[in-house]
Amino acid sequence: MIETAPVLPATPSPARSIRRTRLPNGLLVLTESIPQIRSVSMGVWIASGSRDESLDLNGISHFVEHMVFKGTTSRSAQQFAREADSIGGNFDAFTGKETICFNIKVLDENVAPALDLLADLLLHPTFTPEDIVREQGVILEELKMDADNPDYLVHETFTQNFWKGHALGRPILGTVKTVSAFTRPTVLDFYADRFTPRNMVFSAAGHLHHDAFVAQVAERFSGLPAGSDAPLVHLPAPATHPNITLKRKKSLEQVQLCLGVPAPPVESPARYAVYLLNTMLGGGMSSRLFQTIREERGLAYSIYSETSPFRDTGALSIYAGTSAEKTPEVLRLTIEELRRLKEDTVPEAELKRAKDQLKSNIVLGLESSSSRMSNLARQQMYFGRFFSVDEIVSEVESVVPAGVQALAQQLFRPEAIALTLVGNLGDLTIDRNALAC
Repeated sequence: MIETAPVLPATPSPARSIRRTRLPNGLLVLTESIPQIRSVSMGVWIASGSRDESLDLNGISHFVEHMVFKGTTSRSAQQFAREADSIGGNFDAFTGKETICFNIKVLDENVAPALDLLADLLLHPTFTPEDIVREQGVILEELKMDADNPDYLVHETFTQNFWKGHALGRPILGTVKTVSAFTRPTVLDFYADRFTPRNMVFSAAGHLHHDAFVAQVAERFSGLPAGSDAPLVHLPAPATHPNITLKRKKSLEQVQLCLGVPAPPVESPARYAVYLLNTMLGGGMSSRLFQTIREERGLAYSIYSETSPFRDTGALSIYAGTSAEKTPEVLRLTIEELRRLKEDTVPEAELKRAKDQLKSNIVLGLESSSSRMSNLARQQMYFGRFFSVDEIVSEVESVVPAGVQALAQQLFRPEAIALTLVGNLGDLTIDRNALAC
């Protein structure tokens, strides 16, 4: 029996019409009806990613994400591409640390053929040996391309050292060694283990009617075996390592800098204070880092901060690209901004500006069917419930200056700071005393 029920947010929000249905095989279908638009975005989300891989299978999630596009029992890869183009479908897929997603956006009149394509893609991939060998070559080239990208390289080096020895620190793409070793049995075993209804969320948003849409999904996905009810066993939360890493590459013109500290996980009650702290520190053109380092002193073209929250941990990191001779000054000014946030209460006017910026980003981020589809899936997977815009705005408004200062004092501890420098460093060295804030 199919169980269907409306989802009632904690704070009623007339702007969102969200419903949820679980099919008999365990597949959860979420929809948000947006009658005023003509598009429908739909996506199948797998609730595991690269951090759920063993060391020898590092990169298998990303590899399988690529492989499902290489042909099914009824369509070649070329046929699939032609049919997607013929309905104007914007197909996309990605692999993250904790999720894999396959999604498509189409006009409302093309929902049925888009569902056919999405179902065929996920349910009937062939994984031929020839395609596996060919795709290994493609991903090995992707690894080379990323190794030539300084921005990617500094973030990847930072992550691998920050969560050293844990799957969360390993690259999503895998390594030359692991990708080269994948075989068809390896791919089939991973697919059978992870692509199960209980490990999936099907989310959709746009010009649709829930019951009719669920019936179409059930027609195509009800044949997917339920599999085990046992949840995927996750590794324990990783320890962080406050390393100072200098990676010398003479071929680079700039030094890429990444500095970070542990931060709360995605479900933490402190998440809104973290978002606001990040916004004020380096989240926009008016942020402290941008104004001090770029606008006032002209030391860098690109400088920003960002948060990376996961289910049991997180990081707040700062990125900058500058010359070797300017690196010590950029680092000194960055540490000074962290110290100011710890020692001085942020002005009410600055906090209000950050709140207005954050609220605008949240509301504007929900203006497309694609963003709402993603929002549905992520809130379901991390929270098991849906937050209204009013509820989120209320949480943002509740953050006070003293709370931001207390959070800064908790996060920006000198002994917790990790630093990675990549580039033409010359004889540059960094002492941990330089990170005292």
